[in-house]
Amino acid sequence: MRNKTALIFLSLIGAGFIGVAVRCFYLQYYKNDYFQQISLKAQRSNFTQQPKRGAILDCRGRILAASYVSDTIFAEPRAIDDIKKTAEVLAGIIDAAGPLEITKAILTARNAGYAPIIADIRLTDAQRKQISSLQGIGIESKWKRYYPLGSAAAHAVGFIGTDEQGLAGLELQYDKILRGTFGSSSFFSDSARRPVKLKSFGDFAQDGSDIVLTLDSTIQEITYEALKKQVSEFGAESGVAMVIDPCNGAVLALVSLPGFNPSDLKGADEKSLGNHMLSDPFEPGSIIKPVIAAWAIETESINPNDTIFCENGSYSGKGFGTIGEYREGGYGTLSISGVLSHSSNIGMAKIGQKMGSAKLYEGLKLFGFGRKTGIDIPGEDSGIVWPLKFWTGYSVARVPFGHEVSTTSMQMACAFCTLANHGRPIKPHLVKAVVNSDGNKIKLQEPAQMATFIVNEKTARWIVEKALVEVVQEGTGKRAAIEGRQVWGKTGTANIADKSKGGYDEENYVASFIGGCPADEPAMVVLVSLRKPNRSLGKGYAGGAVAAPAAKEIIEKTLTYLKL
Repeated sequence: MRNKTALIFLSLIGAGFIGVAVRCFYLQYYKNDYFQQISLKAQRSNFTQQPKRGAILDCRGRILAASYVSDTIFAEPRAIDDIKKTAEVLAGIIDAAGPLEITKAILTARNAGYAPIIADIRLTDAQRKQISSLQGIGIESKWKRYYPLGSAAAHAVGFIGTDEQGLAGLELQYDKILRGTFGSSSFFSDSARRPVKLKSFGDFAQDGSDIVLTLDSTIQEITYEALKKQVSEFGAESGVAMVIDPCNGAVLALVSLPGFNPSDLKGADEKSLGNHMLSDPFEPGSIIKPVIAAWAIETESINPNDTIFCENGSYSGKGFGTIGEYREGGYGTLSISGVLSHSSNIGMAKIGQKMGSAKLYEGLKLFGFGRKTGIDIPGEDSGIVWPLKFWTGYSVARVPFGHEVSTTSMQMACAFCTLANHGRPIKPHLVKAVVNSDGNKIKLQEPAQMATFIVNEKTARWIVEKALVEVVQEGTGKRAAIEGRQVWGKTGTANIADKSKGGYDEENYVASFIGGCPADEPAMVVLVSLRKPNRSLGKGYAGGAVAAPAAKEIIEKTLTYLKL
């Protein structure tokens, strides 16, 4: 009996050893990879490498937006043996906070593993080395965006969010190009998750590409200051201004007010974030008159040598109501250039009636109204040109002086570029090149060059060199005149639709001027437009009084800067 018990006991022990051996064999050979991965995961820490966001540069290589390394010095309170001594040493290294301040930050930290001490500081390599040697003190680095021109170029350049993603302007439009790609790496760490040695790198971060703009920061600041002064002086609700090369559509300056600081968006409201140049369609008023007149000449509805009787200020008829003039008493007989220089609504109404609705509608569409210009910046509105089936006798008589049609300031600037470019349309653009992180230029598709003419060169030249020069020399645009220069342009004082009551707001207007210099071969087209200048100030509210002086300042200073 005793031998039998011993035999059973030994058999059980043998079976146990065999089971252990089988289990060891299973774990060692069949589950080897699984447990090795668990072990490595416990020993290894991973971190993501953030790429540097590409810079945005003006046409001369000056920075409009760029990123720099922002450091945050932090403490791990539980890892510091002598807080007082550590604080004294750290204060001596950074010279930006005293020992008491550092000590307080460490002792009052709610998180024993992380206590920020100083944020957004730029450290030297020597300081980094010294700080890294302190037990329980670390450095957290990240890229931070800055905008040297501040609000002056805010609506063109845009801004980014906390995750480094573009949210507006060119930062949004070219976000994928600017952002770059993230990298990853790993290192062995001890039980406290402190790095022991670098293990391996996965993919290195690839910095974003830089974009080079057509904007010139000097012209941008000239335009910004001129518009800002005028908006303030006339108490306007908002204002826009731009400078564009009429030969190729390169935007040299683009300003929208009220503005904001893209580096600090805390104080910005919704109204200031919108780009009024692109997103605020309005009835353009008289600034559309040269475009309509050019098309009327092109379609042979009128001849440049024709004269029009302007009814001495009041024109009525069945089907189009009564049309008046801005000037009391109106005008008698005017030449076509006189209709433009004196900005006669009645003269333009008669031109529209001579053309008819079909031709007038065709001209508006060919000049780009009712559709987006395609500029490479987000937020553009297409404006409104009603389908021809909705037109009436009122439309034919009122569209020619800027009613019953809605346009953006960008569309108006492009229409004037067509006239300045001798009848050939352009496509506006802000980016002319992309340069990758290696410094190699990446060629973008060039803006489409229109081979066709909307109006012939003779017509376009007559409008600019004769009629619009006359506007500045003798008509409503005198305040844009520059001695010794042949400035051309057109003023506009547009009614604002009253959506609540219907009809028009009789108290507020949009005051505009669009023109350029010189007349024979225009080097620039300049647009200035102010919405709701405060009439109670008694300084005027018409385009000639409000917008023309700012345009003059922009043109004069830009000509001097470009040495033209």
